[in-house]
Formats: sequence, C-alpha cells, structure tokens
Amino acid sequence: MSLLSLVAALLLEQWRPLAERRYLYALLARYATFLEGLFNAGETRQGAIAWVIAVLPAVLGAWLVYTAAYGAHPLLALVLNVAALYLTMGFRQRSHYFTAIHLALKEDDLAKARDTLSAWREASCADLDREAIARLAIEEALVASHRYVFAVVFWFVLLPGPTGAILYRLSMFLNGRWGEKTSPELERFSHFARRAFAALDWLPVRFTAAAFAVVGDFEDAVYCWRTQAANWPDPALGIVLASGAGAIGVRLGMPILAGGAVVERPELGLGDPADTGHLDSTVGLVWRALVVWLLVLLLIALAGAST
Repeated sequence: MSLLSLVAALLLEQWRPLAERRYLYALLARYATFLEGLFNAGETRQGAIAWVIAVLPAVLGAWLVYTAAYGAHPLLALVLNVAALYLTMGFRQRSHYFTAIHLALKEDDLAKARDTLSAWREASCADLDREAIARLAIEEALVASHRYVFAVVFWFVLLPGPTGAILYRLSMFLNGRWGEKTSPELERFSHFARRAFAALDWLPVRFTAAAFAVVGDFEDAVYCWRTQAANWPDPALGIVLASGAGAIGVRLGMPILAGGAVVERPELGLGDPADTGHLDSTVGLVWRALVVWLLVLLLIALAGAST
C-alpha cells in the first residue's frame, strides 16, 4: 500500500499541484507561538514538553484515524495516505522556483532570475552573477528534494500509515520555527526541537545522498560526501549537497556576494562552475533517484508478497 500511495500522491501533485499551503502553515505557526508563550521560560525541559505536545497528539491522532480507516476498508486507508502525502511532500511546491530560474537564465534574464531566487531563499540575491544564481538554485533544489520528498518518503515507509510523514514535517516545521532562530530567548527552549529534527534527519540524509551517488557519478559523489560534507555549516545538509554536487559534476558552495559583502562558504563538489546545463542535470538526478527509491520499494513489496 505504501508504494501505491506514493505513486498516487506523486501523480496527483504532478496533475494538480497544491499551490497554496500558507493557510496550514499559518495555523501551525499560531499553534507554535501559543506553545512557546505558554512554556518558554528559558529551559530545555520546557522546550521538550512543548515539542511533545505539538507533535505527539497529531502523530497519534493520524495513527488512530488510519487504523480506523483501514479497519473499515483498505481503500479508505489508501485515500488517507495519499491525502497526507499530498499535503506533506510538496514536490511541486518548490520546483516552480527552480523552473522559473532555469528559464530566466536560458533567456539571459538575470534580473528575473535574481528576483525569483530572492523569493525562494527569502534573502536578497541582487548582487549575484549568473554562475552564483545557478549555483544557489542547485543547492536549494537539492535541499528541497531531500526535505520535501525523500525524507518524507523515508519516514512514510518506515512508520504505519501517514504517521511518519506527519512526524517528519512537524519536526521540520518546529525546528525552523524554534531551532533556526537566533533569539537568545529561544536558545535553550529550542534545544530539543533541534536535536529531535537532527535525529529524525540522520538516516534520511544518508539515504538521499546514497541515491544521488547511485544514479550519478558514484565515485565523485562518495568522495565529496566523505571529504567535504563536514565542512558545511549544517553537516547534515552538507551530506546531501556534497553528494549531489559530486554526482552531477558541479562546484557548489564557495563565497557569494550578499549586501555588498562577501559571505564565505566552503566549496562542495568537483568539476565545472554551475550553469544552465547543471540545472538540467539536477532535475535528472532528482528524478532518477526518486525512481530508484520507488523501484526498491517495489522489490520489497514483491518479496513480501512472495513469502
């Protein structure tokens, strides 16, 4: 059922992408703010309690609904799985930025490419040249493919029903809401949210990176993963980015110009500077990796059916 749910959700999103999730994010943001105001007294333990209250009821509720749906009829459980994946994967939600940047670069419209990348990264990209735009677009695409596709799929397959997908996305949301802010008031409160998301992401980043290596340049992907990933500010994402860069033979990372100042970043990958050809390669890499994941799930399903 997991494989059928995934294929159905992917086809549904390709046919009719869910363009707007802001209403859902707004509800989650208000709930997270409420819990923060209720529990945040500057202690790690209070952050852990808030995280548990935010996540576990939703996960347990999803499991109970799935169990009841499956008991009524497996088709109802399938519909529930597809709906949950449709809401949590966001495969097309992020890709429209990448597509717009790709087209703008092909048309030499750097202004449009900068504006689109700025909207995607939620940071000014007005100082970037063509190569830097392509480089950052590839980085954003690799990270988005991991967090909005591969990691969601990983946890969906691992846990019953839609519980894994919901667990991962809620954890990612709270990490972004509490853990990635630099406010001193959140430093200790957000500790558990950061650790929980890091734990949930530990295996998926490695499975994503391994898939990139298998469908791309395996030797370079593994080399970059082993020698460069730890230098990235977020070592977990460094694994995904280094493997992806090595797999398609492009140089990512490196300093960029932002706000008139140079932002130092470590180099990732091997090969040529980023250009539109590498954007094409990135699309192919992600799709091939996804196909490999689906084929593995198919083989597992067939093996289970034959026993």
